[in-house]
Parts: sequence; C-alpha cells; structure tokens
Amino acid sequence: MSNAPALRANLVCTSFNQINSKGLFVGDDPLDYSVPALLLQLSLISVFTRIIQSLLKPLGQPLIVSQILGGVILGPSIIGKNGELSSKVFPSKARSVLDTVSVFGFMLFIFQIGVKIDLSIVLKSSRKALAVGILGFFVPFGLASFTAFLLEKFLSLDQELITLLSRVVILQSMTAYPGIACFLDELKILNSEIGRLASSSSIICDICHWTILSLKYALELAKAKSVRVTLGSLVSGALYILVIAFGIRPAILWAIRQTPEGKPVKNVYVFVVLVLLLWCGFTGEAIGLSSIVACFLFGLVIPDGPPLGSALVERLDCFVSVLLMPPFFTICGLQMNVFSIVRLRNVGVLQLVVLVAFIGKIMGTILPLLFWRVPLRDAFSLALIMNSKGIMELAFLNDFKKNKDMSEENYTIMLISVVVITGVISPLVKVLYDPSRRYIAYKRRTIMHSRENDELRILACIHSQENVRAVISLLQVSNPTKESHVNLVVLHLTKLTGRASSVLVAHRKRDKPSLNPTQSERIFNAFEKFGQQNNDLIMVQCYKGISPYATMHNDVCSLALEKRTTLIIVPFHKHWIFEKRIETSYAYRHLNKNVLEKAPCSIGILIVRGSTKKSRYAITVPSLYRVVVLFFGGADDREALSYAERMSGHPSVQMTLIRFTRSSSSENIVGGTERSKVLDTQILSEFNNRFLRSEQVSYQEAEVNRGADVLEVIKSLGNFYDLVMVGRRHIDSPILLQLTKRNNEDGELGVIGELLAASDIESETSVLVMQQQTRLWGLHDPEESTHLRRISL
Repeated sequence: MSNAPALRANLVCTSFNQINSKGLFVGDDPLDYSVPALLLQLSLISVFTRIIQSLLKPLGQPLIVSQILGGVILGPSIIGKNGELSSKVFPSKARSVLDTVSVFGFMLFIFQIGVKIDLSIVLKSSRKALAVGILGFFVPFGLASFTAFLLEKFLSLDQELITLLSRVVILQSMTAYPGIACFLDELKILNSEIGRLASSSSIICDICHWTILSLKYALELAKAKSVRVTLGSLVSGALYILVIAFGIRPAILWAIRQTPEGKPVKNVYVFVVLVLLLWCGFTGEAIGLSSIVACFLFGLVIPDGPPLGSALVERLDCFVSVLLMPPFFTICGLQMNVFSIVRLRNVGVLQLVVLVAFIGKIMGTILPLLFWRVPLRDAFSLALIMNSKGIMELAFLNDFKKNKDMSEENYTIMLISVVVITGVISPLVKVLYDPSRRYIAYKRRTIMHSRENDELRILACIHSQENVRAVISLLQVSNPTKESHVNLVVLHLTKLTGRASSVLVAHRKRDKPSLNPTQSERIFNAFEKFGQQNNDLIMVQCYKGISPYATMHNDVCSLALEKRTTLIIVPFHKHWIFEKRIETSYAYRHLNKNVLEKAPCSIGILIVRGSTKKSRYAITVPSLYRVVVLFFGGADDREALSYAERMSGHPSVQMTLIRFTRSSSSENIVGGTERSKVLDTQILSEFNNRFLRSEQVSYQEAEVNRGADVLEVIKSLGNFYDLVMVGRRHIDSPILLQLTKRNNEDGELGVIGELLAASDIESETSVLVMQQQTRLWGLHDPEESTHLRRISL
C-alpha cells in the first residue's frame, strides 16, 4: 500500500567498496566509509538519547520524546546547523545506511507488536470499548474534516497544504495500538482498568483507521492505474493473507504442539520463523504491500505468549529496542529543522486541525464513558491516553516526507505537535490517574470486624504448583461450616511475556479433559477437587492474571475489591527447596509490598518451610493441626488472633496463644495508642472467656525483658507446631528495636515475621504473617473504628 508507513531511501552516488577504513595513518578518513560512519552515528545517537532520557524522566516524559529530541539536537536545528560538521557525521551516503538500519529495526518492531497482539481481544471487547474505539475515531475524523473543509473554502491555501490536510485529518484521528501499548507500559498502568480499556479501544480505533485508509487507497489506485493493476494489487494482497493464514499458521501451531509446557521452544523453530519473516518482508515489497505491513500480518498469525511468541519477543526485544529502534526515532529528529518554519499561516492551519482533532477525540472518548458512569477523572485520563502519539504516527510522517507529500516546513510543524502532545499528556496522566485510588474500600473488610456467621471470602494468589499444597493446608483448617462458608477465589499470577496486553480472565473448563493440561489447569483442578471434597462448604472460583511483575498487584487488588474479599493470601518471596536451600524472587517481594500497601482488605503472607518430598496436594484433613499465635499487641496481632479463633472451631485444630508481656507488668511489650490498648485488652478478655474450659485452646504468657528473650521463645517453638501466626506491624519499643538491629533485611514481614523467616531459625513450621486492612474510605487510622464484632460466648 502506498499509504502504509514505509521509509524509502533517496538515491545517493558513492564509490564502491568504501565499507571498511584502513585507518588514519594510511591516509583514510574513517567517516568516508560505511562501517565506521555507522558506528559513530549509532554511538552518538545512544549517548545523546540516554542523556536526554535521564534529564527528562524525572519530569514524567516517555522514551519516545527523548529519542526524538536526541535527533533534533544532532540535526540541523542545533549541532547540525554547522554544515561542515553535519556533512561529516551525517553525510547523505552514510545516512542511507542509517536509514536502512532504522527501517529494518522498525520492521522487526512491528513484527513483534503483531506477535504480541491477541486478536481475541477484538471479539471479547465490551460494548464500552467498542463505543470508545469507534467514536474515538469518527468524532475527531468528522470534526477535523469539517474544519479542513472550512479552511479550504474560506482561505486561499496552496495545493500542497490542501492535499496534506486530508492526510493530517486521518493521522490525528488514529489511535495506534503499538504506541498505546508502549505508552501504557511506560506509565505502568497496562493491567489497570483504564489500561485494559485503552488497549481494547485502540485496537477498535486501529481497525476503523485501516479500513478508511484501505478504501482510500483502493479508490486512488483505481483512478490512477488501470483495472489490471488494481486487481493485481488487491488479488496479490489477498493471496498473501491466505498463504500465511492457511499455510504458515497451521505449521506454526504444529510446532507449538510439539513443545511441552514449561520447556523452551526448539531453536530450529525460531530459526524457521525468522527466515519466514525475512521472506514475508521481501514478498510484501515485491507485491507492493510494503514490508512493514507484510511483517505485521505475519506476526498476527503467530499465537501470542509462550512458548513460541514469548521466545521470539525475548530474543528480538533487546536487539531491536536498544540498538535498532533509537536510530528510527533519531532520524525523525534529524529531518526536522526548526529554521525551516517561515510561514506562520501554515503553522496556524495545521495546528488548528490538530487541536480540533484533539478535542474531538476527547469528546468521542468521554461521552460513552459518562454514559457508563465512569468517573470523570478516569474518563478524561483515558481520553488523554487515546490522544497520545507514538511510533506509527512518526512512520506516517516520514512516509509523507519521503514521498514528497510534505515539505520540510510542514514536517517540522507536525513533528513538533507530536512531541508537545505526547510530552504534555504523559505527566498529566500520571497526576490524574492512580489505579490504587479505587482500591479504597467503603467498609471494613477484616476477619476481626466480621460477624460470627459471615461468609469468609479469601483470595489465594498462586505463582506455581509449589504454592498449592500450602494454601490448601491452610484452607482445610479455616473451619468452613454450613452457617459460615468459605468463598475462595484462586488467582494464578503469570508474568506477561510475548504479549502486548495484560489479561485477567475467569477460568473455563474444557469440554473434554486434556491429556496434557496446562500449569493453570493443574492448579485449578486441584482447588476444584478440594472444594468438591468439602461438600460445597468451600466455593471455588478460578482466575488467571497475566501482567508485568511491576503492576501485578493491580490484578490482585482489583479482583479483591470486585469479589469483596476479606483476606488475601500471598506466598512469601522466598521458597525453601531442600537442605536449607532457598530460592528468592525479588519480583514477588515487590508484588507483596505493593499488595500490602494498596489492598482493600486484610492480607496474610504465607511462609512455607517444609520438605518438598511431601505430596504436592494435601487433600486429606490432618488428625491434629497445631496452631500458635504470638500476640505482642496492635491491629495486626488482633487480626491474626481473630483468624486463629475461627480455626479453633475445627475439630482437628489445637490452638495456643502466647502473649508477650514485660516482667515488671502485665502490659504488652509494644506501645500504641490508648484506643489500641483498649482493643487488645478487649479481644484478650473475650478470648479467655470463650476458651476458659476448652481442651483444644490454651493460653500462655511469656515475660520478656530484652530482644534476646523474645528470640529464645521463638526458637523454643521448634517443629512442635504446624502453623505460627503473628501480626506484621508493631509499634516500636526498646525490645523490638533490639530485634530490628539483629535483622538487617528490610522485608515485607515486619520485625517478628522476618525473625520467623530467618535462615538461622531451624524449623519446618509454616508461618502466616497477618496485616489488617489499612485502606478504608474516610478513615486514616484503622484503630479509630469502634465497630468490633461480638463473639458468642
């Protein structure tokens, strides 16, 4: 397609064999040769881009702005204004090589985007996304077209500007998915509510854009060329699509089926796909489809995600994003010359159309969202995101300039508008939209504040099959009854690889069980079997979340809010394997910290320190399950005690409460407000009254004077108990400060939790570190709430 984003090199006369220089001492000028000139250009581009990025990143500027400005500085606007320096560093013959490299990098980048796209998003798009995508294209398109018509009617514009306006209208109406995906990833809102809506809406908007562009191309081709040429172009394009869809895709699906889950894809499959990629690019150029479009279509037929999609993206990503793509953005800046702007009338006309399209896209985005009662602040944030510009807009601008459809002056005007719009939108969205704002609950969602017969809603986060057994063991003793069911939501968290959009979907069983179930299916099957064996006292719902580690907490918190969860259970970031060997995941640690900070309910971090030789899934109820609660005082300890009290109703549970006090008094060893101390006394008094004559529950007091005494009590627990429960946060006191100095690691477990998880504590006992809900609408201090549930005596 002639309108497809492509870069065509100008013809440059140069001598043959001027590739490698023999050196200055022989008399050669290295910059007269292709290889040293290209190396110098790439190094300058990398250095300038990195410096500008480090300066602009604190201001919230995306990478694309830094890369374009790097080209502007190197180009004729600043450094390149010195003609002699510009002709030496970026001469025409050397620029042709750089242009070729940038086009190749752009082709690989677009192929990656095609691989990452999940086409099912279009089929699964909500009516909200469809409305935003369609109106987000046609409202600005209609308003900008009408504005261009009025300008053409009432102003005497030159023919080049009149022709350009129609292209600018389409360019400003589009919202390209590749740019939106990169933009959302940089803002770290890819798997937020607005991020998912922006992804789906941009794909719908892209479909509208390419439909209009294809119709326009077909009409122009029919007018300019013969019927034979038109039919040949359309038939060859259709034939190409049929070949990759019904010839290449089945072969790729066969290769994927030959790769066992969890195993890396064979190198020969990756090699064949890359060769096919080059062949598709060549075929596209041969039939006039453009290598960019041909490679994008080829990427679409490759399933996103593991094994093949992820392998391709991981192997190409560093090479493309670090080495090949910066030259593409920099060339945009190199071709821009601010001194070429001499006609202010052109500036006014083009910017007026851009402004009208900008306002039109805001209207087209906000109106349907207000109909669906989306908060105005979130709707405006999405409207700004849909207005952001990226790599596709730059590709079209470069294509217009290379085809002589746009003068250097108009190109500079449009490029400035791209930089300004994107540069302003990015920090604005960061200020306006905070996904965690919606996670603030409007009521207490804690175990302590639940009534006795309330349903216990638990969200269990699972990273791998190794987490299943420990979570099931905990759920077994959570005492589900006919009066108080356990409503369990299982969320399998997976890292986003080989995809452009995050996913959070409910699990659907296959019609026929698979002989080779996926890891998610094995996890979900175990929990569903567990629910069935508990006579429907535990209701199980299963979800799968695929997102980047940096924003994975959004999946956890949004699902907890939607399901009105009381308790979130997350695995500890360390995993004990065997013989004291420990695996640590800092990504999980970051996830846990974010969940602790932003969750709309209480959280329990589950630490499993046991032998992996045990059965992976513990379905049978243990004959005796010993639980000990370490009570120092505070909201988190009260939450741990409340959960333990619920467990104590299970016939197999034997519970012990150890309260730590000073030797000189019966008070807790930690400080706190008077309100907190009253609540501690109240819950302990209710506990003693309820279990005074119980044989399953015992109460002990541990008198301590220093941190070493606390540590001694913890070590004395040994392996006698199956589960240790303790609160995460405790008000600092001299005794706890001594323990803080001993533990240098600033983890997510708190002072006592970190001691229980320390490698020098020789124990195989599981630990559950509890944190009571901290985010509640209108309540800054959780201790202020006076609503405390009554325990039936």
